[in-house]
Amino acid sequence: MDVSIKLSVSFIVSDTWLEDAMAEYDELTVAGLIREIIDKSIACDEIVANVDEGPNSLEEFDQLSS
Repeated sequence: MDVSIKLSVSFIVSDTWLEDAMAEYDELTVAGLIREIIDKSIACDEIVANVDEGPNSLEEFDQLSS
């Protein structure tokens, strides 16, 4: 039997760690990074990740920093 699970996650990460993690997983967005981490941790058929607040890319992060 398949089960659907929906959750919210909030976290704080430094810019260098975010950039390193995105490079390691070869992802361009935070949502993509989270999808990859979950998929590698537990096998899932469908993963939907959305960024509700905060930057979703390094470009958006840079715009907030300046």
